[in-house]
Amino acid sequence: MSGKYQSTGLNRNIINIVERIEFWAENPWRRFSLLLITLLASFVLGSSIGMINGVLALMDPVGAFFTVMIIETMIRLRGPLLISKKSRILLQTLDMVRIGLIYGLFMEGFKLF
Repeated sequence: MSGKYQSTGLNRNIINIVERIEFWAENPWRRFSLLLITLLASFVLGSSIGMINGVLALMDPVGAFFTVMIIETMIRLRGPLLISKKSRILLQTLDMVRIGLIYGLFMEGFKLF
């Protein structure tokens, strides 16, 4: 089985979007603001996941399972992005999402103490 993907219109559009974001984020302030917005939005998402699971108290193990699966998927996606060296902004935003989610979940956990 070949490792190359078929060049479809959707594939070309996704690559084009990533290239546009990289070109737009060449300015350090734009890159910093994009990464900061991503970090804060994922922090809010992580804390809301913790709050919803805490309030409902019905599906705590299932919510924890899906959260761990999402974070593990992000860690697995990080490997090919490190090797490719092309899309650094994609790698950095993925790291910011992961850090924000984990930090939001930790903050919700510390509220219980």
